[in-house]
Amino acid sequence: MKEYDIYIPLTYNDRTPIEPAKLKTIKQRLLEEFGGLTYFPQRNEGYWRVGPVTYRDQIVIFRVLARNATSARAFLTPFKQTLKQLLGQEEILIVEKEARIL
Repeated sequence: MKEYDIYIPLTYNDRTPIEPAKLKTIKQRLLEEFGGLTYFPQRNEGYWRVGPVTYRDQIVIFRVLARNATSARAFLTPFKQTLKQLLGQEEILIVEKEARIL
């Protein structure tokens, strides 16, 4: 089983807040595709560096589980592009991890 964490910014690059309806749309799409999800609504801070400049984002995390990694990747790869366009981002971080259900 694979676990996917999808890091979603809470603001556009100009610091305007992402509309709550867009977050709801993301939740609904993931729920439709994976049959369940965990949403971590608490604000987290993400930092990254490009050359001498450090950037910071406020983010939330969506987590989904998938038994079939091939199918999950087939969905998440174009979905990532959709998210980048929808949210006006140059990049969206999606992390894949091995998971075991106890």
